[in-house]
Amino acid sequence: MESALTLVIVPTYNEADNIGHVVSQVLRLPPRFHILVVDDSSPDGTGDLVERLQRTHGDRLHLLRREGKLGLGTAYIAGFRFALENDYQRICEMDADLSHNPADLPRLVEPIDGDVADVVIGSRYVDGVRIMNWPLSRLILSYSAGIYTRAITRLNVQDVTAGFKCFRRDVLEAIDLDRVRSNGYSFQIEMNFIAWKKGFRLHEVPIVFTERTEGRSKMSKAIVREATWKVWELRLRSMFGRL
Repeated sequence: MESALTLVIVPTYNEADNIGHVVSQVLRLPPRFHILVVDDSSPDGTGDLVERLQRTHGDRLHLLRREGKLGLGTAYIAGFRFALENDYQRICEMDADLSHNPADLPRLVEPIDGDVADVVIGSRYVDGVRIMNWPLSRLILSYSAGIYTRAITRLNVQDVTAGFKCFRRDVLEAIDLDRVRSNGYSFQIEMNFIAWKKGFRLHEVPIVFTERTEGRSKMSKAIVREATWKVWELRLRSMFGRL
């Protein structure tokens, strides 16, 4: 289904310096690619900027405004619901800070179109390490998270916390989105794990990840703590059939 409509969901909080570039680069792709910005009432006017861009880009650019800073996981869940309600067949996730290259989006969709995979992950760690401008401490933390997660869950994914990915519509329809409670980077682990346990095919494609040059990273100790405990919760939920 090469012509299947594809929605790229981009959560934002204070991304006014980046979002215009993200929108323009995504919308240079073929017309099947649409973009949904989920903005958490950014004080820097990110939502207002997207609203102005909508006048130029028409029905390929959508905006969902939310009241307050509600978090990454709930932003993606809101985006997934929008996608399902509006008949999108391919649903992608992408960061707003240009750490993910919009030109790589067709590479994420291709394995789904070719019926090779149901979830495609833009991986920083498959076939080597491809990360630009990270300090060694951040790289060790991220890589170690993968080892830790795989050891506990047996999930065969190298880049467990990757936020650049694409879902076949069927995957999101099969997951009870009301039960997905993670709200940091563990959201990515949870979605991968549930999809895998439901029998869907996960596939990684190598991408180059470039650390943001504008704005501030959303990484925090609370996010790390949530991911640390979430893998045990997922394993227990799986054992008792409560995914």
